[in-house]
Amino acid sequence: MARYIGPVCRQCRHIGEKLMLKGERCSSPKCPLEKRSARPKERSRTRRRRESDRALQLKEKQKVRFSYGVLERQFRRFFAAARKAPGVTGENMLVLLERRLDNVVYCLGFASSRAQARQVVRHGHIRVNGRKVDIPSYLVRAGDVVSWREESVRTVHYKRLAEEIKGRAVPGWLSLNEQRMTGSVMALPGRDDIDPRFDGKAIVEYYSR
Repeated sequence: MARYIGPVCRQCRHIGEKLMLKGERCSSPKCPLEKRSARPKERSRTRRRRESDRALQLKEKQKVRFSYGVLERQFRRFFAAARKAPGVTGENMLVLLERRLDNVVYCLGFASSRAQARQVVRHGHIRVNGRKVDIPSYLVRAGDVVSWREESVRTVHYKRLAEEIKGRAVPGWLSLNEQRMTGSVMALPGRDDIDPRFDGKAIVEYYSR
């Protein structure tokens, strides 16, 4: 399955809530969801049918997948790994997604969206423990240090971030050095560090059928 290249705001409309796929634009009045909240191909209906449990589970799965920008095949691999690990499968899967390098770059404020963070990683701008890593799905571990490549410090994007990142709040399992523009993984994320909108149990129920 190829990566979705259509308008990402359509994904938010499909789910029915903002997924912050375009960064700051999603918080501004320019967000298309503010103007058209109806789901695609639904505006002409006079009465909306009640969604089944299966449909709600599918929507929850798609919400998480769209938010992290993961393909269906990749998402299934994360689910398989989470099911083999000890603990609650739904929580394990969300923790694995949170540990992705592109998500860490986004959470540290090095990009305005996960899509932009994925691009920054793929272009080789990011180093982990001093080594270049250009794989967005790379899973960080406790003690890892995320920094910029020396050549990337001269880019316009980096210079703009250096001004905007001051005072930025980061998740508790990460720490940010604003002067050096580096981030550290203090510990692996826990359930309390995951977006409360995501329901891992519903995703497990979806794949269990």
